[in-house]
Amino acid sequence: MADSTTTGPYVGRAMKRVEDPRLIKGIATYTDDLRLPGLLHVAILRSPHAHARVAGIDISAARAIPGVVAVLVGADVNAQCGVVPCAAAIPDLKAPRHTVLAGDRVYFVGHPVAVAVAKDPYVARDAVDAIEVDYDPLPVVVNPEDALKPGSPLTHPDLGTNLAYTSTMGSGDIDEAFRRADRIVKQRLIHQRLTPIPIETRAVVALHHAGEGTLTIWTSTQVPHLLRTLLPAMIGVAENKLRVVAPEVGGGFGAKLNVYAEEALCGHLAMRLGAPVKWIESRRENAAATIHGRDQIGDYEVAVKSDGTVLGLKARTIADLGSYLQLLTPAIPTLTGLVLTGCYRIPAIKMDIFGVYTNKMATDAYRGAGRPEATYLIERLMDIVAREVGVDRVDLRSKHFPAPSEFPFHTASGLFYDSGNYQGALAKARQLAGWDALMADQAAARAAGRLFGVGVSTYVEICALGPSKAMPAGGWEWGCVRVEISGKVTAITGATPHGQGQETSFAQIVADRLGVAMEDVVVLHGDTAVAHYGRDTYGSRATVLGGSALVMCIDKIVAKAKTLAAHLLGAPADRVVFAGGRFSAPGASDRQLGWGELAGEAYLAKNLPAGLEPGLEASSFFEPKNFTFPFGTHIVAVEIDRETGKVAIKKYVAVDDCGPQINPLLVEGQVQGGIAHSIGQVLFEQTIYDENGQLLTGEFMDYAIPRAADIPEYILGSTVTPSPSNPLGIKGVGEAGTIGATPAVANAVIDALEPLGIRHLDLPLTPERVWRAIQQQTATV
Repeated sequence: MADSTTTGPYVGRAMKRVEDPRLIKGIATYTDDLRLPGLLHVAILRSPHAHARVAGIDISAARAIPGVVAVLVGADVNAQCGVVPCAAAIPDLKAPRHTVLAGDRVYFVGHPVAVAVAKDPYVARDAVDAIEVDYDPLPVVVNPEDALKPGSPLTHPDLGTNLAYTSTMGSGDIDEAFRRADRIVKQRLIHQRLTPIPIETRAVVALHHAGEGTLTIWTSTQVPHLLRTLLPAMIGVAENKLRVVAPEVGGGFGAKLNVYAEEALCGHLAMRLGAPVKWIESRRENAAATIHGRDQIGDYEVAVKSDGTVLGLKARTIADLGSYLQLLTPAIPTLTGLVLTGCYRIPAIKMDIFGVYTNKMATDAYRGAGRPEATYLIERLMDIVAREVGVDRVDLRSKHFPAPSEFPFHTASGLFYDSGNYQGALAKARQLAGWDALMADQAAARAAGRLFGVGVSTYVEICALGPSKAMPAGGWEWGCVRVEISGKVTAITGATPHGQGQETSFAQIVADRLGVAMEDVVVLHGDTAVAHYGRDTYGSRATVLGGSALVMCIDKIVAKAKTLAAHLLGAPADRVVFAGGRFSAPGASDRQLGWGELAGEAYLAKNLPAGLEPGLEASSFFEPKNFTFPFGTHIVAVEIDRETGKVAIKKYVAVDDCGPQINPLLVEGQVQGGIAHSIGQVLFEQTIYDENGQLLTGEFMDYAIPRAADIPEYILGSTVTPSPSNPLGIKGVGEAGTIGATPAVANAVIDALEPLGIRHLDLPLTPERVWRAIQQQTATV
């Protein structure tokens, strides 16, 4: 329940988000809400073919439509717009040159071919429909395994192969581990392709000021600062002449962690036409031309002793990259390798990754970004090992946990887990689930012939990305805090919240540390003209890194204020005490000074000590020394209808440890949302292309997502294990629910089917897939 108390301390309290009223009342500003004088509207013609040569384009009819301002093709703009950037540094990466509009070839359904600009959005759409393109279809490959076979059609013939890269990760003596094994457990696991589908599709507005030579781009993005860094090389605008603004963003989930062709194109059009332009993505465009997630196929082998001890793990993973590279496309599968061991002591691993091009939309970061894949595979494998060896699945997990005293714990993938108490999270989850009673319920259900299953997932994830040495564009975060002359406080962050609630949590941190009322703190973000530096929001990093940068600023301000207070109080600086927002010098002065008095003196600057600059403002860059590693345990109970195959979630328990919680209500919201994403992946969602590369799931009529009735009541708990990697001790929680939930729900479903002899089913576990498995097993019994 939210805490309605208005006085501090604030950190640790479940407080409603201060940003919510404007969203609930419908008075917030999204990109599509912008109305600029002389605004022109952009529509994009996209390829209906998965692979074809563009033999000719006739734009004459489109140009002749009244109200049309411009119709342009690749030859008109590509030389001025550069190529879509990929920031992932993968050795020997073979990368296609992907321009903002297609050149002489298209290679996925949705590939932009031409653009129309008009005074009315409907006229722009009519103009696109009037463009005639002569396509010569080319061979298509959509299955990544087929793409690796000799003689396969090539997504990019100039590369001579569909193999973008290979990467091998891991350490330990893997050959010795498998030599010593009593048993080799093998399993093939598939992570289906997913469509992120945020409620707000992508949107861009661009405005060029010819006199100043400046360009402002408003865009629905998670990364305005990265966009400002990368766009200049694409469209020829100096970084200090480019302003990027992320207004309200209606969901990102990683899909908006990118530099897209349309952002560069709109910037170019605004400069070229001398007028502001707006592009709003349709839902079908979003499904076809905004990044997809997951899409990995893996064959896994586990070397185990007869008592269940895991000696080593081999993985051969084929990652479908789609047809070209977005910002982090080739890096996402490597994140799977980084946390391949999960929260277990596994001495040797080897993961071979094959990044493959196909004639589909590019994949990239989607909530969890490589870590849900790793957790799903290790948690499914632990269940399979337990059943094949004949040991208890919970005991098997506990047996492989490192002890809390072993942290920082070095993994076979090369990471140092910062802190952990996996045993504590598991014990609390079992207690909240009523484990013994749940097992009794399962036994009774099975005795009655019902398909009742219980799934467990113990997970760890890597987040708060991260140390700059490990990141393609820097892993620091920037912040600025200013005590205004009135004593009010402005905090500016380089993080870019878009639903995470940092306007609230950052205000809680700042208010407590400065000893002011929370309503006196304003948090600004998302505008590169205001937040001058930043690395933005992704990888559950914003509160950990952005909050730590603000703490650094506050420490500087308090130190400066103490010097000023000592001067005004006539006391030695080392006698000045700061507490509750007031400065005093016990034993040296009876006076106390608040922020209002100090700020007035600091800005009027008539009575400052020698050498002290006016003002009360500080900015800081926080560089983390390590990632953070949240963890937890999820327990799920499900029942399956034999007649329909429908899965009903009967109980959902999640215990997550993200360190000390700034605002438990925000944590709960993030966990709930993450679990909903996973329920979608496990039970409903799959992005499907047919053999011709046609997208079959381009609308909500075809792409199933969970509805309110599909989401259970959650029983949520937490443990608290601080991280030593930042001054707040926090770890991040934005993706935790998604990472822990996928294998928990999947394990529960397979556990329900275990009496029928079903060992594994691939995701999604739709009613049809489950029903067919039941029928097949029943027919063979």
